[in-house]
Amino acid sequence: MICHEEDELNRLALARWLGSFTDLAGIISLRETKGRLLRRIQREVKRVGLWRFPDVLAMRLYYKVFLARRDQAWAEAKVAELSGRYPEIGPDTRVLTVQSPNSEEAERFLGEIRPDIIVARCKQLLHERIYTLASQGTFVMHPGICPEYRNAHGCFWALARRDLSRVGMTLLRVDRGVDTGPVYGYYTYPFDERAESHIVITHRVAFDNLDALERRFQEIHAGSAQPLDTSGRESKTWGQPWLSRYLAWKRAARAERPNA
Repeated sequence: MICHEEDELNRLALARWLGSFTDLAGIISLRETKGRLLRRIQREVKRVGLWRFPDVLAMRLYYKVFLARRDQAWAEAKVAELSGRYPEIGPDTRVLTVQSPNSEEAERFLGEIRPDIIVARCKQLLHERIYTLASQGTFVMHPGICPEYRNAHGCFWALARRDLSRVGMTLLRVDRGVDTGPVYGYYTYPFDERAESHIVITHRVAFDNLDALERRFQEIHAGSAQPLDTSGRESKTWGQPWLSRYLAWKRAARAERPNA
C-alpha cells in the first residue's frame, strides 16, 4: 500500500483491513514536502486561473475554521473502530518512508517485495515504472465516479452539481492516464449531504464498503473479476473545491428533501 504519513485513516486503519485478508508485504509512507505542496498549488492555479484561485483558498480557510475539527473527530473515531475490528499489522510487513512514490528507494523497495497488487491511496501520480511493478496491477479507490469525475474531489463536484446518483467511489486499475484505467466497481452509501461534509462523504464511500471491496480484491487476485464497460460516457477531470460552490451546494441540500 502507498499512503501519506499523516493520514492515519489509511496508514493505520486501511492497512489493518488489508492485512486481515492479504499478505500485506509492505507500506510506502509518503512524507509531504513544501516543494510538492507548491507544485500542487501551481497546478491548481493553471487549472482554474488566478481569478478563481482565491475561491479555492477561501474554501481551505472555511474548512479549517468551521469543519476540520469535527471531521478530525470523525476520522479518529473511525480509526478506533477499525482498529478494534481488524488485527494489528504483522511484524513481517515492511515500511518505507519516502518523499515520493516514484523515488529510486520506492522502486527498489517494491522490486524487493514483489507485490501482486498495489493499493495506491496517495495524491501523487505514479510513474509507469512504479505501478507496473505489481504483477496483477496497481489499484486506486478513487473518490468519485469515473469517467465523469476523474482527478481530485469527485464526490464534492458531484454534490455541487446536484449529480447525486454519481456520488461514490470507483475502484480502478492504474494506467497511463489520470483515473482512466479499467473500472472494477462503484461504491456508495446513503450519505447525508445536509449534515456531512464533503470530506466525510469522500471517506465514507470507501470505508463504509470495506466488506464489498475485500470480496472484489479477492476476485481480482483470483483472476475472476472483469472490468465494467464505461465506453461512450462523458469523461472530465476536476480540481479543488470552491467556497462559492460549497455554499451553493449546502443551500440546495437544505432546500431539498434528505436522501432516502
